[in-house]
Amino acid sequence: MSANPQAAEALVLREDRDGICTLTMNRPAQMNLLTSEMLSALQREFDLLKGDDAVRVVILAAAGKGFCAGHDLKEIRALKDLPRIEKLFAQCSRMMQTIPQLPQPVIARVQGAAAAAGCQLVAQCDLAVASEAAKFTTPGVTWGFFCSTPGVAVSRNLLRKRAMEMLLTGDVIDARKAMEWGLVNRVAAPDALIAATDELARRISAKPPATVAAGKRAFYQQLDLGVEKAYELASTTIACSFAHPEGQAGMDAFIEKRQPPGKKD
Repeated sequence: MSANPQAAEALVLREDRDGICTLTMNRPAQMNLLTSEMLSALQREFDLLKGDDAVRVVILAAAGKGFCAGHDLKEIRALKDLPRIEKLFAQCSRMMQTIPQLPQPVIARVQGAAAAAGCQLVAQCDLAVASEAAKFTTPGVTWGFFCSTPGVAVSRNLLRKRAMEMLLTGDVIDARKAMEWGLVNRVAAPDALIAATDELARRISAKPPATVAAGKRAFYQQLDLGVEKAYELASTTIACSFAHPEGQAGMDAFIEKRQPPGKKD
């Protein structure tokens, strides 16, 4: 028997029903952090979905109380040097960009906190349904590493000044404000979240799949011209900030549960 029960469990669970595929990030104890392994698991599932004509809609969900807490700072701190950190963010950017490239619409089902790259993941999905208990934040600036890669997706959902407010303050916004600002489509009571997401997925899955796929592709082609270059720049920027002494000190403080460097009580 494995000493770590989670080691034997899939990082991402898949369930297919009536043309709807539900992918569930399955590391609840770690708030479904986007480790290199989690990124690889999501990439594999998305790559498989590209050619799966039986799937008309994808729901991206998460196990546990939190949706996704972003990157694993312990992993980034262990990478130490800039090229290795850049490689991780390039991997993340590739996975994020795969979502709009899928022929199927992807709906994020957000039951809890979505922070940093977790907030980015919600923003990168085509649609999002959030529980009233969900919270959203891009807090990196507080700790010395500006959330530049989350900013690519967030800025393509929110008005510019709303996006900058999230990125510059690191403040937490609730589900209702996230809907008001354009980050999510719908908000449901916690016990109604699954039903609300399924209802939206069923409505879309009833539409002609080729039409939906072509419409989604055209939507992003006209909307997101230049996104690849934006991600290249943002990936370098965020990788540099993690490698910078300010980011190193911030990671240490975060992991050791201390106040951010320079923060005044």
